[in-house]
Amino acid sequence: MQHGPVNRLFSPGDLGTLLKPFVFLDYFELPARARTAFSMHPHSGIATTTILLEGEVRYEDTTGATGVMSAGGVEWMNAGGGVWHDGRPVGHGPVRGYQLWVALPRERELAEPESQYLSADSIPRVGPARVILGQYQGVRSPVAAPPGINYLHVRLSARQAWTYTPPAGHEIAWVSVQHGALQAGGQRISAELAVFSESAGALVFTAHEDAEFVLASAIPHPHELSLGYYSVHTSDDALRAGEARIAEIGQQLRRAGRIG
Repeated sequence: MQHGPVNRLFSPGDLGTLLKPFVFLDYFELPARARTAFSMHPHSGIATTTILLEGEVRYEDTTGATGVMSAGGVEWMNAGGGVWHDGRPVGHGPVRGYQLWVALPRERELAEPESQYLSADSIPRVGPARVILGQYQGVRSPVAAPPGINYLHVRLSARQAWTYTPPAGHEIAWVSVQHGALQAGGQRISAELAVFSESAGALVFTAHEDAEFVLASAIPHPHELSLGYYSVHTSDDALRAGEARIAEIGQQLRRAGRIG
């Protein structure tokens, strides 16, 4: 679903219920000199991962972190029991990237929030893949994500083939191709999201043309989703606690004149 410069690929109300712990994915592409800003807004019960593919974004969150993230950088925002954050393009060039929401396990969904902002050169690589979350072929991401989740950013040249073998127990797997085109499972994938059937087998990709994509796999999230507007929790009680903390932080921000 397209929302201006943001293409919503799945959300908790649709595929997110089938792909959990992955519950929400946006691809955003802002033209040069765009005035679009992701104003200060809250989350709880989830972690957001933003991969900035092009441009620069100024960020700030209520953990106290602030700065500028450049192309290739990664933001990991573990909202836990409640956090507010924002982001806005800086400079004059286009800005594009992905934002993924991951449902947190019960023991972390109301924990203290924490954030990591990582430069492009701090993200490890295995062949054509950058390891954004999790571990692949013995290479581990520096992001403090829950176990049982892999998230890779991959670039292939035309006619290049690449194979991904999901770790044991990773029954959930999907790929999003927004630039270029791939062949996988006998299907051409371009400008779309593809979900793979449950299988322990390897996933083989061949680029029809230069292609860039994100690929994720995970152990299924064992809980039903309790949904708020900006929150996802494992129970209604946890959702109420997270939303109460969000409201408390919001009042503090209003008193400080940070939000309207």
